Amino acid sequence: MSEQPDLNLAVIGNCQIAALIDNSGSIVWGCLPRLDGDPVFSALLSPVGDPGRGAFSITMEGTQQIRQHYLRNTAVVETIHEGQQATVRVTDFCPRYRRRGRMHRPAMIIRIVEPVLGRPVICVRLRPTGGYGADTPRVSFSSHSMRFVAEDLTYRMTTDGSLTAIHEVRPFVLAGPISFIIGEDEPIEDSPTTFGRSLLERTRLYWEAWVRGLAIPADYQEAVIRAAITLKLCTFEDTGAVLAALTTSIPEAPASLRNWDYRFCWLRDSYFTVHALNRLGATQTMEEYLRFLHNTHVRAPASELQPIYGISGEAQLPEISAPALQGYRGMGPVRIGNQAFAQRQYDIYGAIILAAAQLFYDERLPRSDHQRLFSGLERLGEHAVKSFGTADAGPWELRGSEFVHTFSAVMSWAGCNRLAEVAARIGNDEAQARWRRHADAMHARVLEEAWNAELGAFVATFGGDTLDASSLLLAELRFLPATDERFIGTVTAIGKRLRHGELLFRYRNADDFGVPTTTFTVCAFWYVNALAAVGRLAEAREQFGKLLGRRNALGLLSEDLDPVTGELWGNFPQTYSMVGIIISALRLSRSWEELV
Repeated sequence: MSEQPDLNLAVIGNCQIAALIDNSGSIVWGCLPRLDGDPVFSALLSPVGDPGRGAFSITMEGTQQIRQHYLRNTAVVETIHEGQQATVRVTDFCPRYRRRGRMHRPAMIIRIVEPVLGRPVICVRLRPTGGYGADTPRVSFSSHSMRFVAEDLTYRMTTDGSLTAIHEVRPFVLAGPISFIIGEDEPIEDSPTTFGRSLLERTRLYWEAWVRGLAIPADYQEAVIRAAITLKLCTFEDTGAVLAALTTSIPEAPASLRNWDYRFCWLRDSYFTVHALNRLGATQTMEEYLRFLHNTHVRAPASELQPIYGISGEAQLPEISAPALQGYRGMGPVRIGNQAFAQRQYDIYGAIILAAAQLFYDERLPRSDHQRLFSGLERLGEHAVKSFGTADAGPWELRGSEFVHTFSAVMSWAGCNRLAEVAARIGNDEAQARWRRHADAMHARVLEEAWNAELGAFVATFGGDTLDASSLLLAELRFLPATDERFIGTVTAIGKRLRHGELLFRYRNADDFGVPTTTFTVCAFWYVNALAAVGRLAEAREQFGKLLGRRNALGLLSEDLDPVTGELWGNFPQTYSMVGIIISALRLSRSWEELV
């Protein structure tokens, strides 16, 4: 395990659990029994105690170089430890495969370790934690497994390696392949390596088939495929929830206290994820997410919708700290829960309508009761109308103030605009006229109150004088055509005031924690799209190429980037950021006809 944690991490998962693997091949983050569970592997956030707590490391004596990569078009990671006399390969994955008409996604991590060259000597250190770093699970042994018992969680590690060597952390010769299977407290009858290889093959075939079904662009294929797989791994398939990220409390900037738990479902972020996957033809995520929304709506009327829910649809997400975890590089606090559940964020009604709109147009999707679905969306539209022009916490979730945010207002307009268009499609003339009146009134008010003539740009808040990168979405949301001089002026102003090289700040004014010092990754992709939309295509492609170079070694991105050092900060992997890769690639790519 690396002495100084960084975000040069790989992600494995299966839409039930996920784990992060550092560039030495150590598992440093992973929650059981689901994506928002207790971090059994918590080393990324520095649990109090001796080094190595909260990690699952496999090291080889005499290692001179470590290489790491994904198996092509999969969520399977290989880490190669190379030395002068020996080489070891570690293959990590979470099983995901279809069998007898059902998708299997057990809460299981499989590590297959095999000698490639020579007679390597390896050392295995398995040091899980419990209670967010506060506890060390009790361990008991059977013939081929170690059983871990924490306060609210029991699980088992089964192996065909030496339990004594593993428990006592003693080096041993790797004479042949061995496997480690961490999962539910159930015995595995087969040889662990036979079992592991069987599930590896099924999992590899699943991901390769899923990728073949994507409608990827001609250019930037590798980047788009990795982004799409990563977005899929950030979904909790059991309920349909889409997580903003897989971690908690990675600071947005060093020692900034901007440490938040992102293992929840934000309605806004989910729309962007669903939209990106829809563009690639992966519409199942949208269908599952709408199931999540429907079940959430059953529990809470639309008037009480929150900006964020737990991945089971939990409404209450009180924010507490985990004192037994020191935080990323010791930069606490580590937070569990997110107080944003209590905020007012009025863009959410438009976000849900936009997420559902494709159901009325896409002939590939199962036929549904369009009138009933439309009636449900209309109730959301009514709340968009009611809340329009009302102060809220905005898209960046300000904790100490509320304003009438332009983005929230435009999203409410977008919801009403799409309702008018959908009404026309299903032949409801009365509803079309009604929603068009609402949308037109909103449009006029945004033009009047969010335009700042002195700056020559749309601003963050009604009557305000500060810029916000979310205004770059005005053309993409179809609020204004990209040829409109006001949108062009906004792009120009944001480029001058918020841009730092190819990176972009979301805003430069002070918020509850001071002036931001790191750039917000997705905003740079919004800027690329806006450049392309206004005709600055060559510049957009140049910017996009530089942004792809900002990804870590595995092709992933976090929430934030340091504009000086280029270091990744913020929760990881951030779905917003991976969405940015997909949307920009689709906009900038040549057609297949041009390529082939």
